[in-house]
Amino acid sequence: MAKKKLNKNWLHDHINDPYVKLAQKEGYRARAAYKLKEIDENEKLIRPGQIIVDLGSTPGSWAQYARSRLAGQEGGGIHGVIIGLDLLPMEPIADVQFILGDFREEAVLKQLETILQGRKVDLVLSDMAPNLSGIALSDAARMEDIIDLALEFADAHLKPSGALLVKCFNGMGFSQIIENFRRQFKTVSQKKPKASRDKSSEIYVLGKILKKTGQNPKGVGF
Repeated sequence: MAKKKLNKNWLHDHINDPYVKLAQKEGYRARAAYKLKEIDENEKLIRPGQIIVDLGSTPGSWAQYARSRLAGQEGGGIHGVIIGLDLLPMEPIADVQFILGDFREEAVLKQLETILQGRKVDLVLSDMAPNLSGIALSDAARMEDIIDLALEFADAHLKPSGALLVKCFNGMGFSQIIENFRRQFKTVSQKKPKASRDKSSEIYVLGKILKKTGQNPKGVGF
């Protein structure tokens, strides 16, 4: 009964959420686009000419926003490269190259390397999160594992001047995540965009400028 009430409350909040309404109006696939938009507007992360990789890109709202920032003239494509990777299929987005699969697997990395053609990446984005079980210790471990994967990917593929933006949850294990970021990046900051619901512990961590490539926090490479 309590779960049913919770689902009903969530549905009510979702339907009446201003960002949900705005996403529907502006054609974004999810309200998450506005989280990236606010962080980008404050940090000037996305600029024409960049190579951007969106880890866990499905359904595609972050890739949609990134595309809007790299877009040239109407109908003229984009100035830059956007690559989305996910285990789940993603409906096509104009000018966004999508790779279906696990980015830890050799076949997927080969597809990525074919697109990159030896070039390094300017920005790695990750809005990935595990399916939460409600067991704090287990959820914290899953979240940390996902962020470690993003850190390892960034370590392998980012330009020295590049940046990594990830979603995480402020709670158990958060201080370790921040420590791992500080080992890898010269500048580390925490972001809580307005589109992130107040009652959510969701927070974004941004790392800028690699300290040294090839030295990821867990010592595991691709």
